[in-house]
Amino acid sequence: MKKVLALSICSLGLLTVASCDVDEFLDTTNTDFIPADAAFENDENAKLTMNGVYDMMFPSGHDGDWGFKPNLFSGTHPTMDTQCTGWDVKFLDQSWDATTTELGSGWAHAYHAIHRANEFLFGLDNSLNVSPALRKSLGGEARAVRGFFYSYLAQTWGRVPMCVNGENFNNMRYKPKAETYEEMWDFIIEDFKAAADSLDWKPMDGQYGRATKGMALSYLGDAYMWKAYRCPDKADECYKLAKAALKEVLEKGPYKLQPSFSTLWDPEGAWSKECIWAQVIDEGEGWTGWNNLSTNFNLKWYVACPENGGWGSLFLSWEWYACYEQGDERRDASCCTGAVPADSYEQVVVDVNSPSYGKHPFLNINVGKGTDDTQTKQYHFFNGEYAPAIWTTKLWRNGHAGDLNGVGSWGWGMWAPSCIYYKRLPNVMLDYAECCFRTGEEDKGWEQLDILRRRAFGLDEVGVDLSRYLAHHNYVCEKVKVPVLEKYPIQNQDATKSVMSAKELYTNGKDGSGYKSPRGKTFASEPWKVAVNEERRKEFNTEWCLRPDMQKSGFMADHIETNYPTDTHKGDALKNYPWSHREFTYDDKKMDMPFPANELLENPALVQNDAYLGNNAK
Repeated sequence: MKKVLALSICSLGLLTVASCDVDEFLDTTNTDFIPADAAFENDENAKLTMNGVYDMMFPSGHDGDWGFKPNLFSGTHPTMDTQCTGWDVKFLDQSWDATTTELGSGWAHAYHAIHRANEFLFGLDNSLNVSPALRKSLGGEARAVRGFFYSYLAQTWGRVPMCVNGENFNNMRYKPKAETYEEMWDFIIEDFKAAADSLDWKPMDGQYGRATKGMALSYLGDAYMWKAYRCPDKADECYKLAKAALKEVLEKGPYKLQPSFSTLWDPEGAWSKECIWAQVIDEGEGWTGWNNLSTNFNLKWYVACPENGGWGSLFLSWEWYACYEQGDERRDASCCTGAVPADSYEQVVVDVNSPSYGKHPFLNINVGKGTDDTQTKQYHFFNGEYAPAIWTTKLWRNGHAGDLNGVGSWGWGMWAPSCIYYKRLPNVMLDYAECCFRTGEEDKGWEQLDILRRRAFGLDEVGVDLSRYLAHHNYVCEKVKVPVLEKYPIQNQDATKSVMSAKELYTNGKDGSGYKSPRGKTFASEPWKVAVNEERRKEFNTEWCLRPDMQKSGFMADHIETNYPTDTHKGDALKNYPWSHREFTYDDKKMDMPFPANELLENPALVQNDAYLGNNAK
């Protein structure tokens, strides 16, 4: 970074099938280099140099799985709504430690991104050749991206070292973690405030993938809520400030819910009006070998059913599956299940009438082998350890993970365009709802939940033609020689349907006896807190915001104890038993994860987090 600023960017947001809502993408030459002394020589070079900061939104040599690991492992596995096997299981039972690889690679990736932003901001501040308007806009983008990576660090490790413009771990090697949570979150808040003041609602030059005012305000609200969680004596003020930032996004921003929840994960649905901040991975069908890849991102293999070529890093729980009301499209749009026999357990939670039962609705294939001996015909799939027979169709949707009809998944079949959302409009809506509940505007809070629930039950998509989303899916079907889809597979268009209000559901329950978990347990939290966080579970499964959002709401402990009570069933006893095995005791303190061991060795000023010191260390 001292000699050359690398401008390697993976065509951020580049899609073969582009959304009709987007005119252009942030699209630059894959490898382009300029000397550091020319980086701010003129406006054009300054724009190119900023691409080197955006490059860290993608997997890299620092973390070749960024966007899946560690984001998924720290962002959803601790909720138990997503599950895993093998060495990944440490993120399911809080047994991670200072040597956990994913934590070390995520730390390195985030700080490398921050160092690039710091170098960029230092150069921009000291340049006389960049026009004032561009200086303001690029400075806002760099501070927004830096704030994004600091937010990830703060949400994962608690208090972390804060490097400022021009600083990096080469010239500031011995840096302690922030002295207080207030100091750290104030730093992040100032980044997002400055970014929001500097940026427009639309991205610069119409290039989606650049930070915008909406992105900065959304994360600003999030940061205020985290400060409220960490600094209870400042909570009242912080929730009011968060509400104001989020309200501005809702009332002044260009964002709008997609009529159909399901289409958000189709290639044609990326960068829709609902999307605020995302990582879009797609190189087009030219992916024919590792030499063609700007990133060897293994997403579809990580998340697919093992009998369909997957590797078993991600399963979904039956507790999550069973939390939905009948007719909530978000469940069928988010997963596919094995063909579990409906009479295999006295409390049946599988829906045999679901378009996702025993079948991948978008790839038009069986889940598993489709034969009597398939392991998907039991509630738990044996993959070294028992894991639920449910797989995500948010992330395993657009490409096959195994060979099919003579077409290999490592040739043409490597193509699997994916959209990883960091902020969607529903993130803002549910954060705003929580702030309303906390500041005495209860009716406004319930209103936001009801808007989302209306969409969830398909009322917004009545009369909407979803056929335009079929192009990619049918292209894949033709390639692998399976029947094409005649209509969009997840549809719930019924204008006569009635949807129970969120207040009624979460106060009185479906039958008037009070709201309970699928395991029959009653929550300890207030109904509004249960409502906001249960809707987050339904909306954000396998999206990396889920654990951070529930944690900053103070709901994680109640969620684990109520949705996942300790259970003695394990091993073979899980085959035809849907619920999860839990024997560990959840500890909120452990959610400030341990600093990587190599960082502690290289930086003696860094002191390990409390839950991992002395007798608490694992």
